[in-house]
Amino acid sequence: MTGPTPLALKVVPPRPNEDRRAVLRELYVKYGGSVRERCRYLLKDASRAEDAMHDVFARALVHGESFRAEASPLTWLMKIATHHCLNQLRSEGAAWRKWFARDEAARSEGHGGAEAMETRDLVRKLLARVDAETQAAAIHYHVDGMTLEEVAAVLGRSVPTVRKRLEHFAELGGEELSVR
Repeated sequence: MTGPTPLALKVVPPRPNEDRRAVLRELYVKYGGSVRERCRYLLKDASRAEDAMHDVFARALVHGESFRAEASPLTWLMKIATHHCLNQLRSEGAAWRKWFARDEAARSEGHGGAEAMETRDLVRKLLARVDAETQAAAIHYHVDGMTLEEVAAVLGRSVPTVRKRLEHFAELGGEELSVR
């Protein structure tokens, strides 16, 4: 059976740049909005999120051979976006704290009600207190709503390792962040 391969099964080919760029163009059209929203959520600034999104796709273009098709292209791009944005925040000395305080004072209730907003706020406050891998696990689990198995697959760790990291993170936050 010949024909176009579904996008979810394509690997960004390490062949000539034109092939790679065509696949990346498809990924950009299909997943660019999701990647931008992840960056906006983490960076709290639409302009910086737009720049970060472009950086993510530039990294995907350069490191396309690292996509092993074990997960969807969206999962791969979200992992790149999460790491890129967390690195950016870390390099700025966690400047998001000022934005968080400003947003908290001016914010009305968001999607999911006050309780969901409080949990998200607690997660943001605690991120600065843990290592990068635990930050990524917490974001995938608490923000993206991934299961332990999905988080383990994205991070390349075992489920017990992810559970231990999330339990440590939950201990910092109290029972509001219990691992299910």
